[in-house]
Amino acid sequence: MSRPHLIGLTGSIGMGKSTTAGMFAALGVPVWDADAAVHRIYGIDGAAVAPMAALCPDAVQDGQVDRARLKKWIARDPAALNRIEALVHPLVAADRRAFVEGSSAAIIVLDVPLLFETGADAQMDTIVVVSTDAAEQRRRVMARGEMSEEIFERILAKQLPDAEKRARADVVIDTTTLDRAERAVAVLMRQIRKGQADA
Repeated sequence: MSRPHLIGLTGSIGMGKSTTAGMFAALGVPVWDADAAVHRIYGIDGAAVAPMAALCPDAVQDGQVDRARLKKWIARDPAALNRIEALVHPLVAADRRAFVEGSSAAIIVLDVPLLFETGADAQMDTIVVVSTDAAEQRRRVMARGEMSEEIFERILAKQLPDAEKRARADVVIDTTTLDRAERAVAVLMRQIRKGQADA
């Protein structure tokens, strides 16, 4: 079988990426989720546990990486985040590769929040960026009740600006309404499947 068509799905925090990934899944497309991969490698017997224990013994408890302890380390050590990312990103990339190699699907969605920031965009056939206006983005994030304005701003500062992501996308999906996003996902899937049929 020929190589699957890889859709790289990305977007800034609060833009509707997880919801859009669910729309692809509802159409029968396998979806690999970077956040879920991090949970796997941080879990008991996960690939990150032993190297993280060597990097920061305090960050590992009961055989797994403790995210709360990681956050404390990051708060007190400005270099911690870069060291954690240098360890985690290759492990996440290996998990993604294993998912693709283990699938027989013709189309696969790879849900990667830091697609451009990690250089993973170079491996994709189609890059999809989800987007909405800044006010709606902020409203969604604050409505979750999980973070302060300060943390939200800090996350935004680390992510590539939305305008730049949109400029580098093959397809931009407007997630302001569910209907609009669902229509865009359906159109894209038809285009890719038609392209595969014609090839």
